[in-house]
Formats: sequence, C-alpha cells, structure tokens
Amino acid sequence: MQTQRYELVFEDGPESGQDIVVVSVTGQKGPGGHPVYADETGIVTAEISDRGEVRVLPSGGGQEPAHRVSARPLPS
Repeated sequence: MQTQRYELVFEDGPESGQDIVVVSVTGQKGPGGHPVYADETGIVTAEISDRGEVRVLPSGGGQEPAHRVSARPLPS
C-alpha cells in the first residue's frame, strides 16, 4: 500500500536547524517512476521511492535543489 502523506525534513546545517513540510501524493510519477508528492501550495514537490529515497523536483525557475532531505511517513 502506498503512503499517502510524508513529512519532508530539510536539514541545512547545525546552525539553521530543520524545516519540515507535509506533502501528499499527487497521482503523478517522477522521472524515476516513483510517486510524486506535493505540499498544499504546489511549490515543494518530491519523488519518494518505496525505500524512502527523496528526490526534490523543481517546481519553478531559479530553484536550487535541496540536498539533505529525508522523508517520514505520516498516518493516513
């Protein structure tokens, strides 16, 4: 069964702490063939594999890819 929601945890470094964004499944597939998840605004989008690997996808021009991101499944 596919997880419907995740918390994406963005870790920029020890000084800046963590940013957490909740994303939900969109019904689309990413470049790796895994489900795409997005936040309510559609600005944060990510492909998440069944092993919890995260690939943040650009949703607009000028975005830099996030590097240290993990996904935590949320209950449905």
